Amino acid sequence: MNIYTEIILDLYKNPKNKGVLENPTHESGRNNPLCGDEIKIQLIIEENKIKDVKFLGQGCAISQASASLLTDKIKNMNVEEVKSLNKENVLDLLHIPISPGRLKCALLSLDTLKEALK
Repeated sequence: MNIYTEIILDLYKNPKNKGVLENPTHESGRNNPLCGDEIKIQLIIEENKIKDVKFLGQGCAISQASASLLTDKIKNMNVEEVKSLNKENVLDLLHIPISPGRLKCALLSLDTLKEALK
């Protein structure tokens, strides 16, 4: 368990896919007003595939690590596969128990991604 906690903290300090895309085809931004976490996801979709993805955000280690892991997972995925991702998929990526109070933090990136794909 400690190794996964260390991975979460490392992704918080050194997130993958953090940045801005030039000319995204899709994007969305959401926040969690209860804790102040914010995530913006930008996508480039070509031929029904996620060609590139970046996120910007601030907040707790859980929300930022979740965004990093999720954006890494969806690269080169088919849009329909991405649309079928759910809460369990994101929690599996994190590999740590998430308390009910932190669930919104963990799922903010998924909610933002789904909004961007609408």
